[in-house]
Amino acid sequence: MLSIPRTVRSPAVRTLHHARTAATQAASKRAGDISDAFASLSGQQFVPLAPEYAALKARLIKGNEEAIRQSWERLLRDLREEIPLIVDKGSRIIPEISFKDIDNAPEDFSKELRKRGVAVVRGVVSEQEALGWKESLREYIKTNPQTKAFPSENPQVFELYWSRAQLLARGHPNMLKTQSFLMSYWHAKNSHTPISTRHPISYADRLRMRLPGDSRFALGPHVDGGSVERWDENGYGRGKVYDSVWKGQWEDFDPWESSCRLNVVSDLHQGVGACSAFRMFQGWLSLSTTGPGEGTLLVNPLLAKATAYYLLRPFFSPVRGVEPGAQTADEATTSAAAFLASDNWKMDEKSSSWIQGATPGHGQELSHLLHPHLNLKQSMIHVPTVRPGDYVAWHCDTIHAVDKTHIGTSDSSVLYIPACPLTEDNAKYLVRQRTNFIAGTPSPDFGGGVGESEHVGRVRVEDVESLVGVEGCRSMGLTEWDSGEYGLGTGERVMLDRANKVAGFYDPEVEITRG
Repeated sequence: MLSIPRTVRSPAVRTLHHARTAATQAASKRAGDISDAFASLSGQQFVPLAPEYAALKARLIKGNEEAIRQSWERLLRDLREEIPLIVDKGSRIIPEISFKDIDNAPEDFSKELRKRGVAVVRGVVSEQEALGWKESLREYIKTNPQTKAFPSENPQVFELYWSRAQLLARGHPNMLKTQSFLMSYWHAKNSHTPISTRHPISYADRLRMRLPGDSRFALGPHVDGGSVERWDENGYGRGKVYDSVWKGQWEDFDPWESSCRLNVVSDLHQGVGACSAFRMFQGWLSLSTTGPGEGTLLVNPLLAKATAYYLLRPFFSPVRGVEPGAQTADEATTSAAAFLASDNWKMDEKSSSWIQGATPGHGQELSHLLHPHLNLKQSMIHVPTVRPGDYVAWHCDTIHAVDKTHIGTSDSSVLYIPACPLTEDNAKYLVRQRTNFIAGTPSPDFGGGVGESEHVGRVRVEDVESLVGVEGCRSMGLTEWDSGEYGLGTGERVMLDRANKVAGFYDPEVEITRG
C-alpha cells in the first residue's frame, strides 16, 4: 500500500505567519529559573494548605474510607517487602538496553521497565557527537554571558532552549526513535484514542552543566507534572487518573494507561517551570561520563506503589512519636520500626488541609520525614554510570532527585529531553512553543523574559530543516504531519489530522505548494 501524497508546506513561511496570528498563545510567565519550580530550592517551607484542600480531600474518599484504610495497610506491607530488594540491588535494578537493540527489546528489559518506570538507553548518539555538542554549548554560553542560570553566582542549570546543540539533539533521528520506542510501553484502552506515540513532539527544556563540588543544585526527591493537581478534581481528576487509589484499590492503578491522561490539567496555578504538556517520560541525554555521587540522577524504582503511597499519605497521620497534630517526628523516631508500624498510622477522622510536600504552582516534593514509609534515604537509587550519548528516561510519576553534592572530578552535563506523545493539547502547546522559538524567548512552561532573543548564534527558523530534516521539523510543529502514512491506526490518523489543523496547516491562505 502506498502512502497518500501530501502537499508540502514551507516551514519558515507558515511558522512566521502563525507567530503573528496564533490565537492560542498564552501570556508569558514572569522571568525565572529552575529554583522557581520547587519550593525547597526557593527557600519555602511546607505548611498546611488553604482550607479548601481539606474539603477536596474529604470529597475524594467519601464513601470509600474503610476500603482506603485497608488498602493503606496492604500498601505498607508491600513496601516493607520490596524496599529491601531495591536497596540490595542498587543501580543494578535499573534496566538497560543498547540503542541498536530497541527494535527487538528483550522481554526482561520490557518487564523491568514496566515495573520500575526507569531505563537507560545506551549509545543513542555517538560519544564524539555528544561531546561536540557540549563544546558548542560552552562556546554559546561564553559568547552570550547574559545567559540566565541557577545559581547565578556559580551557574549549573542554564535557561537555554534554542541553541544549535539542543535542536540537533532533540531532532536527531535516533532520539526521535528512542522516544517512540519508550512511549510504546504506554497503551490506550480504546484503539480510537486520538494519540500518537510514534510521532514525538519536541519539548524544549533546559540544560545542566554541573561542576565538581556543587551543592547548591541539591534538588531532593520530587515528582514533576504538578503537585496539588494530583488530588484536584480539575487537575488529574479530569481524567480520573488515580480513581482506583481513591476507591481503595491501588493495585488496580495502571501507570501506563494513556487515555485517562489526555484531559489532565497539570498546571492549575501557572507556576514558573510547572509542566503543562503531557510528558510520558522525563529524560536527559548525557554529555559526560558520570557515575553515582558525581552530580547525577537518583530514582525511586517503585513506580505504582510509590505513587499510591504519596497519594494516600495526606489521609493518614501517626499516633505515637509526634506532638498532637504534628506531621513529622525527629530523624531517629521516623526511622524506628514502632513509628512505621501499621497500627501507629490512623486515617484522619476529619480531613486536614495537609498535602505533604505539595505547594500550589510548584512541583511535588517528598522527604524522609514527610513520607517515612518510602525510606527515601535508601530507596532512592543512583542511575548506573552513563557516558556521553546515553539517554536516561523515567516515567512521569516517578520520584527522582539529584546528588546533594557533586563529589566527582569533572562536569556532569546533560540536555533535558523528555518524551512527549502527539496529542491535541500537546499540539496546542507546540504552537505556543513554535511562536517562542521564533522570538527566541523561553519555552512556554518556563520563565518568561527576553531569553535568547538577543543571543548571538541562536538558531533561526529558516535553518531548522537543514539541521534536523523533515521529521525533526515535524516534531517542532514546523512541517505538516503525514496522516496518509502507511500503517497508522485509526486514533493515530485522527490525531495527525487534528494536529495539522491545530498547527494551521489546513489554512488555505498561507498554503505553499512546491513542485
